[in-house]
Amino acid sequence: MPKQESVLIIGAGLCGSLLALRLGQRGFKVHVVEMRPDLRTVDMSAGRSINLAFSNRGLKAIKLVGLESKVQSLCIPMHGRMVHDIEGNTFLSNYSGRDNESINSISRELLTALLLDEAEALENVTIEFQKRCTNVDFDNKEASFEDTISGTGFKISSDLIFGTDGAGSALRKSYFKERKFLFSFSQNYLTHGYKELTIQPDQKGGFKTYKNALHIWPRGDFMIIALPNLNGSFTVTLFLSYESGTYNFNNLTSPEIVTEFFEKEFPDALELMPNLAVEFFENPTAPLGTVKCFPWNYKGHSLLLGDSAHAIVPFYGQGMNASFEDVVEFDAFLDTHEGDWEATFKDFQNHRKIDTDGIADLAIDNFHEMKDHVANPIFQEKRKIEMALEAEFPEVYHSKYSLVTFKETIGYNEAMTIGRAQDKAILSMLAANKISLKENLKEVLKKVQEETSNILMEDTIARTFKY
Repeated sequence: MPKQESVLIIGAGLCGSLLALRLGQRGFKVHVVEMRPDLRTVDMSAGRSINLAFSNRGLKAIKLVGLESKVQSLCIPMHGRMVHDIEGNTFLSNYSGRDNESINSISRELLTALLLDEAEALENVTIEFQKRCTNVDFDNKEASFEDTISGTGFKISSDLIFGTDGAGSALRKSYFKERKFLFSFSQNYLTHGYKELTIQPDQKGGFKTYKNALHIWPRGDFMIIALPNLNGSFTVTLFLSYESGTYNFNNLTSPEIVTEFFEKEFPDALELMPNLAVEFFENPTAPLGTVKCFPWNYKGHSLLLGDSAHAIVPFYGQGMNASFEDVVEFDAFLDTHEGDWEATFKDFQNHRKIDTDGIADLAIDNFHEMKDHVANPIFQEKRKIEMALEAEFPEVYHSKYSLVTFKETIGYNEAMTIGRAQDKAILSMLAANKISLKENLKEVLKKVQEETSNILMEDTIARTFKY
């Protein structure tokens, strides 16, 4: 494919910096413009998640750009969910029955900085910061910007324009605002928001609780989770309704009420968080929403990627991984149409859209699972059966979570379809006492496979039935 095209990338977050690096490696002249300051020189972590769940789909992208060893040095493996009940008892629910499968906690800032460094080291990649995109004229392939320090306005022309500027994407807003083509857009919020908090390291710089797990305190309608950081701290996230329930973000208005809430619902976490009452009011409360839109491109001139095209809630730990996989999938399409960008963009978006819709829906599912179901006895029994099947038949059986998180060779939609059917099969048979761990595992596997197949067939018939 010809490489003479100039590329403008709006947004230098995780997706934008990875895209810049990959297109730079392919020989394109790349110009990246970012609204925020350079995170390598300014601390911007307060109140925003400083760590992410990094798994196989993200690793696939990192391998593509040749940074596997550098990224792995930034990771802390998490083997499962460490569930904390209200009495402070804990149990570890592994993510997989296979010994080699875990997800990783990784610093958002460190990973982004690494990608920026690697991209900027290429002679054909230029990155600017503190320049806000105000509009994109996609017919004329021109984007307008404002310098956030001086207020000066300027324009950049480019053969190709990519929007990787997140859920509030300027390119996507221009698609919607200009109304030059049929553009579908939806933005749906949960009734819950989130707030970032911290468990600081102990006096020796070590971890105050078990390091190699994602900690979760499920409480039905709300929860907190905690992910480890390299410095011995944990990033804690409270997910809570804005309005409903005895305690909500709207009525947690004083240090006394916040402390009372944690004493009642998360007493063992409170012991690890002496600065809670202060930090709670220093950090913002943010909404949780899903963005879906289509099409992602316009006439082969511009293309949305990452959260700009498909922002999701964080409960499957796949937001970054899905954005990274966008870059991998897009890269695979670059050589399919010799210089025909409209065909390339269309094929990519049509292929990718069904999978990003799938992970968006799965993330909503996992929100309910994490805050409530993980503490449910029948759910715990389901997980025990899944772990036993994965351990005994590692090449044959994959739970829904494993299909999504570890089986990067299949798309999200396929993982969702199979995984939901398996969940329904196991839960229904457990409720009817048709399977148990006391049985021969080969028999359990056979029953699960047969019932899953029946459910998948019924679902197929239901989708094709004409009223």
